[in-house]
Amino acid sequence: MPTKVQFEPFRVPRCAPRGRAMGRQPPDLTVRSFRGEGLQAEHLGDLVHPAVAGYTLAHTTPADAVLRELAAETNEATGGVALMQITHDEDALLTMLTQLTGARRAIEVGVFTGYSSICIARGLPTDGHLLALDVSDKWTAIADRHWEKAGVSDRIELRLGPALDSLRALPATADYDFAFIDADKENYAAYYEEILLRLRPGGVIVLDNVPQGSRVLDPVHQEPRHVTMRGLNDLVAGDDRGDAVMLPLRDGVTIIRKR
Repeated sequence: MPTKVQFEPFRVPRCAPRGRAMGRQPPDLTVRSFRGEGLQAEHLGDLVHPAVAGYTLAHTTPADAVLRELAAETNEATGGVALMQITHDEDALLTMLTQLTGARRAIEVGVFTGYSSICIARGLPTDGHLLALDVSDKWTAIADRHWEKAGVSDRIELRLGPALDSLRALPATADYDFAFIDADKENYAAYYEEILLRLRPGGVIVLDNVPQGSRVLDPVHQEPRHVTMRGLNDLVAGDDRGDAVMLPLRDGVTIIRKR
């Protein structure tokens, strides 16, 4: 007999329609407002029930041998706590979005061991270009080896150093089609602005970890990364320069299409 999974339903408050009128305020989506609608503290951190998350991962096109090997090496190198390694269903989404946008030039902020870099590069044409920005030569050394194994190293340019400096050194022209941001959260808003300036109309930005384990909902969390992400999430939701959707995939992703 298949195992029956019991889900505790909760009702999310209805948000006001997304508008462009002056003075529009974002809806109250704090923990207090959700608790009034049935979301309790024990739900925080679990955007999707683990059984559902496992089911969706199992029904996503599986990772190939190169990606499985990279995931295993990353897990071993970090002692089994590779918190910066995103799961394959999210990386499969990156490949698909890169392909669907017809991207030729992409930016990645935050490389770690290069799993997401491979997925983005595979979505590019053979003459495409991914600018990969990171500060760690230790972790990107692992990335570089696996880029070679995946056959995408010729599409990836790694630049080590503070990502903001690297972004600001780029021409202020709309030359890029796709961007993925998964780095230090305190600088997310700055990364967003610098990349949006350099993104063509119709180009896409993907932001990872936007709910911060649901901590952005709870005002008790006031660390710089939580404050930054709350502000950025509100900015993106009402930004006239693009259209956005936040998805409860793993720790949450926001996809923005530049107008």
